[in-house]
Amino acid sequence: MLEITDLHVHYGGIHAIKGISMKVEEGQIISLIGANGAGKSTTLRTICGLKEATKGSIKYEGVELTKLDTSQIVKRGITMVPEGRRIFPNLSVYENLMAGAYLRKEREEVKKDIEYVYGLFPVLKEREAQRAGTLSGGEQQMLAIGRALMSKPRLLLFDEPSLGLAPVIVKEVFQMIKRIHSEGVTIFLVEQNAYEALKLCDYAYVLETGTIVLQGTGKQLLEDERVRKAYLGG
Repeated sequence: MLEITDLHVHYGGIHAIKGISMKVEEGQIISLIGANGAGKSTTLRTICGLKEATKGSIKYEGVELTKLDTSQIVKRGITMVPEGRRIFPNLSVYENLMAGAYLRKEREEVKKDIEYVYGLFPVLKEREAQRAGTLSGGEQQMLAIGRALMSKPRLLLFDEPSLGLAPVIVKEVFQMIKRIHSEGVTIFLVEQNAYEALKLCDYAYVLETGTIVLQGTGKQLLEDERVRKAYLGG
């Protein structure tokens, strides 16, 4: 579905991504873990066209994404739930959700999908007229996920979905990711909570200073001594 080959990304003189290669097969949950500053978010931003690749290839269903702009990438079925949620605080919950569907023309289908999102997150239905900036952190994360779903993604990228949330909300967010995946959406998850990310995924990559140093199934990496020491406190 998605294939990254020998990807390099620079920020000025900083070589942030140093020739990484990875695959996301349709129907999988793939996790990318690593310390802060390892290049995880940069990888997602480059997939989405928000950051330019210096060298290498990102192919989605055989199409080269590095030649496309972000709106073209979204139209092809890739959407990101960004780090820090990035909702529009002065717009209502409903207006935020509609912003996620801005490239879609089929109004009746959009209405159905609004109801689908409200079914996933009943609290958003209760607060649909409320300004998004007044929601709690957990509710804002639900809104960010709902907004992403409004673009009808086939591949959904999550950038640190548990960041800054209370443990009980983190549990809900991971359950929701699992549910979205069960309904046919492929997931690429960047997450600082390595234990939860590895427990959830089919396959994972470990990124250190822009280089993939380990990869394997979630189960294999949970049992790997290097991963346990560096990321799991073991």
